[in-house]
Amino acid sequence: MRTRLRGSLLGVLVAAGVFAVSGAAFGTIGPGLPAPALSLKDAAGKSYDLSASNRRPMTVLYFFDADSRPSLEGLLTLNEVAKGAKAGGLTVWAITTSAKEKASGFARKAGVTFPVLIDEGGKVSDAFGARVILPSVRVVGPGGVVLDSFQGGGKATEAMLVRVAERSLQRKETALASALGDEVLKKNPGNAKARAVKGYAALRQKKLKEAESVFSGLSRQGGEAEVLGKEGLATVYSREKNPSKALAMVKEVEEKAPGRGYVNVVKGDILYAQNWKKEAEAEYVKASSRTEGEPYQQASRYNQLGRLYSSSARYGKAQELFDKAVEIDPYFIEGTTNKGVALEKEGKWDQALASYRGALAVNPGDAFAVTLARRAEEMVALSKDAGRKERMDRLVKELADRFRVQKSEGIKKEDEWSSGPTVLTFVDFQEKGGLSERDGFSTVLLTRLSENLNASGRVKIVERALVERVLEELNLGSSKLADPETALKLGKLFAARLIGTGSLLNLPESSVLSMRVIDTETSGIVQTEIRTLDPAGSVDEELFRINRDILRMVMEKYPLRGFVARVDGEEVLLNLGMKQGVVKGTRFDVLEEGEGIVYKGKKLAAAPKVVAQMEVLSVEPEFSRAKVTRKDRPLKQDDKVQERAN
Repeated sequence: MRTRLRGSLLGVLVAAGVFAVSGAAFGTIGPGLPAPALSLKDAAGKSYDLSASNRRPMTVLYFFDADSRPSLEGLLTLNEVAKGAKAGGLTVWAITTSAKEKASGFARKAGVTFPVLIDEGGKVSDAFGARVILPSVRVVGPGGVVLDSFQGGGKATEAMLVRVAERSLQRKETALASALGDEVLKKNPGNAKARAVKGYAALRQKKLKEAESVFSGLSRQGGEAEVLGKEGLATVYSREKNPSKALAMVKEVEEKAPGRGYVNVVKGDILYAQNWKKEAEAEYVKASSRTEGEPYQQASRYNQLGRLYSSSARYGKAQELFDKAVEIDPYFIEGTTNKGVALEKEGKWDQALASYRGALAVNPGDAFAVTLARRAEEMVALSKDAGRKERMDRLVKELADRFRVQKSEGIKKEDEWSSGPTVLTFVDFQEKGGLSERDGFSTVLLTRLSENLNASGRVKIVERALVERVLEELNLGSSKLADPETALKLGKLFAARLIGTGSLLNLPESSVLSMRVIDTETSGIVQTEIRTLDPAGSVDEELFRINRDILRMVMEKYPLRGFVARVDGEEVLLNLGMKQGVVKGTRFDVLEEGEGIVYKGKKLAAAPKVVAQMEVLSVEPEFSRAKVTRKDRPLKQDDKVQERAN
């Protein structure tokens, strides 16, 4: 289990039910307070430093007595879940004041898969106030802060397991949440909250039919179960693009449980997608004023209102709401990154970077936070480099002035045959449709696409910082950028042969990217991409395909062309290098003009004939060396070469 623990992201616990008590009742460490930096050893003498839990998103500290069966009930249930393949996100440390021999004997007999730590003298137990009633549990969350306290067995253990499942949903550990829900339902099939957890876990896994079945069953039971079921059905129907049925469920929940705000979020999202933004705002405000609801629903009440405020330049109010969302759910990194994007829009890059780093402290693998933080680091570095900033300011002003007088300059070529670099620039995609949970998806997509294409070496991407500064100087918003003529003018302004533009349609379950690549010289569309993306999941595979398609198109429609500069036996020197986009492995054909024919006094040209082929072995900034792989005649200086698409 030690190996499994190293790889785990978290463990959980909660204090819920009649036996749940606060830190004040213990008189020691409770919710909202930092966990003490104490160290314990297991029976084999291996040390575990509790301060190390600060580096985990969440750790369950389970205090028990090896001689007390009620004390062990919850521990054994957690152990059953930990043995499963779906428990990768569960981290538990079992702590006892029992004798080392008894503790180790229990661990062996029960097959405990997590550390059993010996608290000799009870110092750690006393520090946490965990010897009043056993079992006693504390959850240590981000930054080493205690999130929840729980004490007692029996029904309290059941409530604890439900909350662990709910916390797992907050962390998007859907498989773990579902497994914990199953454990509760084995002992109490009537536990409505555990069943609701399974429904929302299915929703997050995009198993809409399964989720609908779970919530339909709950909705027929009456009481709390009926409310939970109809809340879930409202969400299912909205994601199935059935707004009328969703709004009917919202109305029923409002009548039966007016204090619950989550259905107002669902209604607000539906209204926003229908472009009823004022009405949507009223629903989000209503949701933020209501306090009842499940833990995994609460943050969205503030987040969606914050997103709406940020989209209409009410950044200060938006940031306050994002802070509230994260305050009630420390795992809601969507709120943390959304705050960063709002700070970006105000030009507060250093504060935005701090927000992104805060999100990464909770989830280091979050693709949004990783990309946005890297971009913010570049902007902060730019602001601190006085010389570079001055040059950038000068260039931005010059380009903005050119745009205003509609003057642009193309790339100057050495000759009519030799290629210059294939330069591509992107302008921000216009976001349409619903109000997505996360802001900045367009920015993340463009940043990662630009990075991937630039890394290929074949395409040169105009620096994003420069593009954004020029757009800011020109005060060009997304609506103006959606105009094809404006986008085309921008492409020419940056001396780019190609410009990528388009839209991002936000739907309940996904986003649809519609992208066009336009040739700035001919104004023709040379490539279109329509992809369905999941902002909550990995977009790497789709971005890889888009990247591959663009590179293939560039090689086929804009092949590199140059000359043989020198011949050394079976190796040749070409007048093309890194600056033009040549990379190791690039293949070239050597072309020879065909003889053509004369017909009715007019000479008709023939297609060029391939007389040799070569592959690049090494590349310098302005030239490259290639090995001849096939030839029909000896090569000579000034032979024409053209890239061959692989």
